[in-house]
Amino acid sequence: MTRYLIVDDEPIAHRIIERYCDDLPHLEKAGDCYDALEAMQFLSAERVDLMFLDINMPKLKGFDFLKTLASPPKVIVTTAYKEFALEGYELNVSDYLLKPFSFERFVKAVNKAVSLETPSAAPVAHVPASTVTPAPAGKQRLFLKGDKKHHQVAFADILFVEAFGNYAKVYLENEMIVTHEKLSTFEQLLPSDEFIRVHKSFVISIDRINLIEGNRIKISDHEIPIGQVYKMNVNRLFE
Repeated sequence: MTRYLIVDDEPIAHRIIERYCDDLPHLEKAGDCYDALEAMQFLSAERVDLMFLDINMPKLKGFDFLKTLASPPKVIVTTAYKEFALEGYELNVSDYLLKPFSFERFVKAVNKAVSLETPSAAPVAHVPASTVTPAPAGKQRLFLKGDKKHHQVAFADILFVEAFGNYAKVYLENEMIVTHEKLSTFEQLLPSDEFIRVHKSFVISIDRINLIEGNRIKISDHEIPIGQVYKMNVNRLFE
């Protein structure tokens, strides 16, 4: 589990980042700090693997604070000031997010930071090899870990699964679950007579297909592209 700290003087920034982090099951909140001096004390007492750091804060600016740390955690800068990006990268920050940033851009930054993590003296709880628990033989369901809960999902309820960086989005009839798992894992776990890979980023439920037109598959309100490499899989449906 990656423990994160938010350092920002704006409460709304804390809420946005925490909401995004809640959708990433391998992240665990360590704390909130509203200025650099408070963060300095927090880091001296707690283990933090990843820090979301604002630049423009009272008392001590973000980068000046970062320069005081002998062994800083991985840092993702979150700021409205793009002109300081070069200085940030000179300080070896993992990524530089300009406010307002999207969830997709946020996930990309987190993936980059987590992939750069190096072992430290402090014990770190790593992300488990799989966040998907296969169902017992003969069962048509699985347990899916997302937003820090285990969801029991019936195969029949899955519309499709979409690759999302180092994660996957599992689309159901009335909700979408983000889980820390690769698309290839779902391709192996889901029954091949019920699900097919139609694109490098999509595995779909055959029973949920509404229509196929050209290089697009319609499922509910979604349009799924058919990748050139996977056309053969789709063509087999017509045999």
